[in-house]
Amino acid sequence: MIFRTLAMAAAIGLSMFTCGPAQAATPYPTNDTPAPQDLGAVTAPAAAELKVTLPLKLRDEAGAEALLQAVSETGGANFHRFLTPAEFKARFAQSDGDLAGTIAFLATFGLTAERVAAGSLQVTGSAADFERAFQVSLHQYRVAASGATPAYIFRAPASAPRIPAEISAVVAGVVGLSTRPMYAPHFRQRSEKLLNARESSQSSGLINAFGSLTVADFSKYYNVVPLAAKNITGAGRTLGIVTLAAFTPSDAFAYWKAVGLKVKSNRITVINVDGGPGAPSDASGSLETTLDVEQSGGIAPGADIIVYQAPNTNQAFLDAFVQAVENNSAESISTSWGEWEWLDNLANAPVTDPYNGEIVSSLKAFHQVFLQAALQGQSLFAAAGDAGAYDANDGATPPDFSLALSVDNPASDSYITAAGGTTLAGRQTYALPKGTLTVTIAHERVWSWDYLVPLCDDLQLDPIECGIFPVGGGGGVSFEFALPFYQAGLSGIQVTQPDQSFINEDTIPPTTLIDIPAHYAGRNVPDISFNADPDTGYVVYYTSDVSGFGKQTFYGGTSFVGPQLNGVTGLIGQYVGGRVGLLNVPMYDLARGSGAYTGNGAPFNVIEYGNNDFYVGRDGYSPAAGIGTLNVSGFAEALKKNH
Repeated sequence: MIFRTLAMAAAIGLSMFTCGPAQAATPYPTNDTPAPQDLGAVTAPAAAELKVTLPLKLRDEAGAEALLQAVSETGGANFHRFLTPAEFKARFAQSDGDLAGTIAFLATFGLTAERVAAGSLQVTGSAADFERAFQVSLHQYRVAASGATPAYIFRAPASAPRIPAEISAVVAGVVGLSTRPMYAPHFRQRSEKLLNARESSQSSGLINAFGSLTVADFSKYYNVVPLAAKNITGAGRTLGIVTLAAFTPSDAFAYWKAVGLKVKSNRITVINVDGGPGAPSDASGSLETTLDVEQSGGIAPGADIIVYQAPNTNQAFLDAFVQAVENNSAESISTSWGEWEWLDNLANAPVTDPYNGEIVSSLKAFHQVFLQAALQGQSLFAAAGDAGAYDANDGATPPDFSLALSVDNPASDSYITAAGGTTLAGRQTYALPKGTLTVTIAHERVWSWDYLVPLCDDLQLDPIECGIFPVGGGGGVSFEFALPFYQAGLSGIQVTQPDQSFINEDTIPPTTLIDIPAHYAGRNVPDISFNADPDTGYVVYYTSDVSGFGKQTFYGGTSFVGPQLNGVTGLIGQYVGGRVGLLNVPMYDLARGSGAYTGNGAPFNVIEYGNNDFYVGRDGYSPAAGIGTLNVSGFAEALKKNH
């Protein structure tokens, strides 16, 4: 029904500001989140009715992957012959007949199943029904209040669910038995320890000062202006945002007005997935959604925007992507939420099929949805994270774990474009106890805060105490996803490093949770970057549930880069006259060319300085800033030649 409602709204030009549920939003996880307290087994009335998502195995995943290469191959017979959702379902998904037995089998446990997408069943029943069907015990857990963050209760299985043999050939996993908040937003503000030391900043040739940059600065710096001169605004395109916190739409309109942009008053459509995330709040990450909309919609002021906002659970995040892909209304979609790619296994536990030993986590379910999106020509973007090369040690992970080279998901998925981060060139001046200290950055470089070490030394703080480590543009090598075809043979691509283990050092003896496989030829992250350093960062117009409306300055993070790429793709889509699909394929093809970085109108800018606390920038690809940054107009011209 929601798909039909959305289509009707689009047809008559309505803006669907769906009122959010009355309940308070659940806070996103941080280092300060208290350990959950087990309240025991779920009982009525909490067990009245549960809705759980069963991801379905593709009937022909290999065929879908082969077709993706074919539709991406410039000049090929199938180039950009994208599928509709119905065509994808008919060619690669389980047939309705194949699912009839699965639905009937689930009914023997009292569960009602309905197909809601090509790759998903929605199953409804009581906790007791699900416990019997998947051999689990569901418990309730309470997380105590911490500071300004309220307490909350979630549900989770006490052991990994098991898929019965009768449906294991069709069902890929069980997502939704746990309602634990899983994901963190990838925005950052400048280090709190250095907050009051900042005295001034100076950028080269930008409209606003560092910390107050807007989409106008982005457009000037990354050469979007020539497209605007041709009246390319993203008109006729639709940008999708998948997010896990609600927002206040008037904030975005206030931002666009302040920047001098003329936009339609009904350009935003809000879709609440799985009941929505609750009311906007600081603790739930509403600033993230706000900046996503402001950035993407500011870069492409003529585009429409659909915000798919969902509760912060594994199931709802998956369901939001499923809706965005099944609707097929947005030509490009971004998200700025994520977690370490293995943390899904740690926190939510994989679904284990005991009959064949296969372990399937929700990563597989997301992967299949992203594959469908790519075959439909939808361009997907995800923030690569803000912990540099050490995503496992980001703010959502307790601090008493060993450092481990690691990457963020969903950015690590091979069917999504991973958005990395840089620091802009310029001068930053700080007033410190021992006097004024000026930091001069001569070239745009990979974002990490190693250049702030002298300031922390002045304050007699080590980098961790000072809040500058691990911080930077996410990048590295996945061990969950193999090296994709578009990265194969590219100079600068790396394999996983040896001697990387994730160890809980707070136990006696220390507990090794995983030894990350060495020398694995995995997907390299990121793909492309823009400025993400809060110290050369942006302003956000935002209504806080604590302090009210205001202009929040010195924000950054790769969460800005994902929606910026989303907006840029909206412009490119209008310019070339169609969908561009998985952007990684043409980007890496161009990166292999002789004119990738040189000459008039080169599509990329080199990022050969700086590091993300392990990987270093270079002339070409590196798992620090990826290919580099986009020269947006040059990149658009290159795509138009091949479209």
